[in-house]
Amino acid sequence: MRNGNGNGTGTRGHDLASLRRLNTTVVLRALHRRSPQTLAELAAGTGLSRPTVESAVEELTAHGWAGEAEREDGERAPGRPARRFRFRVEAGRVVGADIGLHKMVLLIADLGGTVLAAHREDIDPELSGAQRLALLRDGLEVFLDAHSVRRDDILARCVGVPGVVDSGGTITSHVIPEWSGVDMGRLLADGEPGHTLVENDVNLAVLAERWQGAATLAGDVVCVLTGHRVACSLTIGGRLHRGRRGGAGELGLLPLLGMSTAQEALNWQGARRTGESEVAALARAADSGDPRALAAVADFADRISPGIAALALAVDPELVVLTGGATPLGGHLVPLIEERLRPLTLHVPRIALSTLGEQGVAIGAVRKALDQVESDLLADSAP
Repeated sequence: MRNGNGNGTGTRGHDLASLRRLNTTVVLRALHRRSPQTLAELAAGTGLSRPTVESAVEELTAHGWAGEAEREDGERAPGRPARRFRFRVEAGRVVGADIGLHKMVLLIADLGGTVLAAHREDIDPELSGAQRLALLRDGLEVFLDAHSVRRDDILARCVGVPGVVDSGGTITSHVIPEWSGVDMGRLLADGEPGHTLVENDVNLAVLAERWQGAATLAGDVVCVLTGHRVACSLTIGGRLHRGRRGGAGELGLLPLLGMSTAQEALNWQGARRTGESEVAALARAADSGDPRALAAVADFADRISPGIAALALAVDPELVVLTGGATPLGGHLVPLIEERLRPLTLHVPRIALSTLGEQGVAIGAVRKALDQVESDLLADSAP
């Protein structure tokens, strides 16, 4: 229906609703970027009028995305002091998971990225692909129930797996052959609220290093996952480079480079203390100067250095981060790799050890899940 001037009132109403939605999203972005803020600060930062900002904050508060901030003493600001509003990080949860051959790590985090709960368990490397998937599903259910997390509060979950993952979530895995060709994202999303994402584990490891680890100030980074297998990933200009089909950096698949058999060098037959891992025992022996241990570490460095050199020549990174199970050997590995790179590369990049431990991949999964939530919340069409 048209008014007397021939203007479509329905169209105008739609335009006004779209404008309100856009203004609300602008305010949400501002609060997400910096909290808390007063209405005056939000108006100045967004360029919106104070009444528009106030209306947007009321809507965001009603939907649970914003709330009034408390004073530092824990009391609400009374009467005259300007009210301050914040993005409510507790409005939802994300889950990050890492499941490979030997372990499973699960994390729950709020929308600010703070890890609220963590779980780790060893996995029988002989489990089939179906058994491993069932273990992940059941483990997630038990983990969420143990921490009283409602399924509707999970806005996104991301799972790190060993294997090339294409943009649709389908895996090509040489580590767990039964998972090749499997749309893991669809299987895990079945009946679950929120987004379900699947990503290659070493890709998540480099995201974690860029977010909270050794690469926070670096843009061009190569991450080398070491341990039971060796794999690589990279960021260029601070952004994960996945390649056309998700296989960028997978030099471990090229036998000529030696990465595919590097883990054999870490098969330590020396004495182990109760509960001590093979790599930890090897590191302890190397620290004590055991010639056999030092030779094993040198052999490992020999095997992984050509692949690192190939990436160094292709990308010219400012930083190489070593992560994964072999990081206890880092004090010996770093100088050995630097020495081996000198005759192979134009420039030897800085080499650093990850400090994120066994949670590195799962932390990267949390980051990717948060990116998805933020993309949804902060899109122009967000309510």
